[in-house]
Amino acid sequence: MQPSSDTSSDLWPALPYAELRPTLETLQLFAQVAGKTRLAGTPWLNHSWHVTFTVSGRGLITGLIPHGRFSFDIEFDFVSERVELRTTTGTRAYVALAPKSVASFYAEFGDALASLGIALDIDRMPNELPDPTPFDQDNAMRVYDADAARRFWHALVQAERVMQRFRTRFIGKCSPMHFFWGSFDLAVTRFSGRRAPLHPGGIPHLNDDVTREAYSHEVSSAGFWPGSPGAEAAAFYSYAYPVPAGFGEARVTPAAARFDKGLGEFVLPYDAVRNAADPDAMLLEFLESTYEAAADLAKWDRAELECEEGRVGLPRRVR
Repeated sequence: MQPSSDTSSDLWPALPYAELRPTLETLQLFAQVAGKTRLAGTPWLNHSWHVTFTVSGRGLITGLIPHGRFSFDIEFDFVSERVELRTTTGTRAYVALAPKSVASFYAEFGDALASLGIALDIDRMPNELPDPTPFDQDNAMRVYDADAARRFWHALVQAERVMQRFRTRFIGKCSPMHFFWGSFDLAVTRFSGRRAPLHPGGIPHLNDDVTREAYSHEVSSAGFWPGSPGAEAAAFYSYAYPVPAGFGEARVTPAAARFDKGLGEFVLPYDAVRNAADPDAMLLEFLESTYEAAADLAKWDRAELECEEGRVGLPRRVR
């Protein structure tokens, strides 16, 4: 499973969207079933941080979900090609990751929960997707290619590793490195500490109250997504809310970065990073450059919010 060499093309796998799209669309719907299970069992945390997944050594994993006298977690294991559900009492159950309908996956996932003594009523309607069908009524056969899923996971591993370095350079409020199953992206968000104007909402199939709570404070957010209809290429992104005047015209680097007016954010093609002589350096340059544009234009107190990059085994010096 692990690359046999350390060249960029091995560490950063090819992610041709047209080829991966059917599996990514299947995986997003399967992930929403698991994500809504976490949502149904976890107390609300600011900015919806309680519902996310994190990148693991085998795929994507939830945190612990409390359920009465025990807790459980859910992991999308792209090595063993299954979703594993584990309880703190030592029991476990599995659902195969394979071509099947969303309705079949939903039923099998419900059976796995029941076998562990877990009873949760989840919202069956997908979020942030056009023309959604309830999970239990989506009977269309779905494509699932295990190699495509593993390539996506390996890209997440590399993106998470570099973005964690970027995260350590900020001592103000900052989100964890986490994966949102609604928008299907890996994200990290920095906060200025100031309140933001009320978000207008309007994200398809997402409650406006959720959006407004997520963007209650000023942010500079960056992340990675594998592509989606209308933006059909894997890319890194960076945006600000509220958008400071002049943000879209800011000069950012590297040269491959551009501002996408339709998305309202800066994007850097994944392939530009993958094929760079130093992918880590290029991605860090993009993350820093776009954050600085947002922070400077919005007049963040950068001296109070930033710090040197974290180093292994060395706590930050406090004076």
